[in-house]
Amino acid sequence: MISSGVTRDEITQQIIDARLAKGLTWQQLADAVDRPVVWTTSALLGQHPIPREVGTVLVALLGLDDAAIPVLAAVPMRGGFETAVPTDPTVYRFYEALSVYGGAIKELIHEQFGDGIMSAINFSVNVEKKPHPGGDRVVVTLDGKFLAYEWNQATE
Repeated sequence: MISSGVTRDEITQQIIDARLAKGLTWQQLADAVDRPVVWTTSALLGQHPIPREVGTVLVALLGLDDAAIPVLAAVPMRGGFETAVPTDPTVYRFYEALSVYGGAIKELIHEQFGDGIMSAINFSVNVEKKPHPGGDRVVVTLDGKFLAYEWNQATE
């Protein structure tokens, strides 16, 4: 299924196709490697390197060629959108939410923690379904370590 010189994007498409063809959920794939579902999904979509031992299990489960394992283990090019403003409605809503609330979130982080940022490297994310009488709610929890800005003067 995979030949030498295959790109990470091509493997990602093969993963998506195989998952759908086999009727596997992202949760089933995460459970198979004992990893969080959001991390597993993100990694399989090309946003994280997948350790070889984890990649071996996933490749076998999905029926991919073993040649995918070292490509999956490589550090990927992370982030980025195909367009300046994301056009997928689900992804756009996060863009929209941060456009509206990003400034307030930034101010509250600075007020409560000081001058710094929330890490997206030392980070976890969780997605939950919350029943609600007016319609189910999507609860997304972003959990990042606070990293204070440190201003160091050059020494002579």
